Amino acid sequence: MLIKKPSDIKPSEITDQKHYQGRRKFIQAGVGLAGAAMVPGLWLPPAVQAAREKLAGVKASAFSAKEKPTSYKDVTSYNNFYEFGTAKSDPVKYAHTLKTSPWTLTVEGEVNKPGQYHLEDLVKASTLEERIYRFRCVEAWSMVIPWVGISLADMLKRFEPGSRAKYVEFTTLYDPKQMPGQKRRVLDWPYVEALRIDEAMHPLSIMAVGLYGEVLPNQNGAPLRLMVPWKYGFKNIKSIVKIRFTEKMPRTTWAVSAPREYGFYANVNPTVNHPRWSQARERIIGSGSIFTKRQKTQMFNGYAEQVASLYAGMDLRKNF
Repeated sequence: MLIKKPSDIKPSEITDQKHYQGRRKFIQAGVGLAGAAMVPGLWLPPAVQAAREKLAGVKASAFSAKEKPTSYKDVTSYNNFYEFGTAKSDPVKYAHTLKTSPWTLTVEGEVNKPGQYHLEDLVKASTLEERIYRFRCVEAWSMVIPWVGISLADMLKRFEPGSRAKYVEFTTLYDPKQMPGQKRRVLDWPYVEALRIDEAMHPLSIMAVGLYGEVLPNQNGAPLRLMVPWKYGFKNIKSIVKIRFTEKMPRTTWAVSAPREYGFYANVNPTVNHPRWSQARERIIGSGSIFTKRQKTQMFNGYAEQVASLYAGMDLRKNF
């Protein structure tokens, strides 16, 4: 993300035992609890260490990339999640205030089965897959992350989208008590993102509920976040509470806030520079120091073979 402001958010009290018990109940109901593991070392707050839990029944995916995954430490401690602060280290410090169980997903719009759905029911009825995906941020850094998730297409089909549903809009939880970063008007809360319905239904698109075989940490978007690997990271909205099917293109948070810098599509395209820096090269987090030579950015983040046909005939410099 772009806005650089000093963090004035103080840490809240460590989450109590009831919060962790609630998380365990969610895993037992939704995907099964295989046990909990403490984070080695002292680089994460105690609340984050205590919350780490295994997921059961996770299957490997044929969609996975072949690269070596980024370390768990880097994946969980270097994040953009403005709801908890604008610094990369803020989410891991403050996200323990978020209560992720129970969690309800509201579905509305051009759909035959609107309503409120319990997350554990949606997950329980789905196949959990581990997908090692390249993750590319607009600030020219990247990671390789082993997400655990369910097929977005399978989830959306349960709601029976109507013939007028051309787009799928996603909305993040708005609760400044749980998400203290929302007390500051850094963005127009709540956070909103969207996809064309054919993008949402693509086999690569998933709803992530975990990473590294474990329950998704709060700072990474628990309990439910979008993962569309050929798009920049800001497109992959976190802590989703609402899905709306629409006929017209939704207004998305960053495209409204900074339209010259963030387009609706947000496809990784190294030939289109950000107005303030180049996107032609990227630094892989954890691969060395800030002085380590950057690698070339791949078109569609390396997924061109699978997704380029979605944009046939489009001007990808105009539709950025």
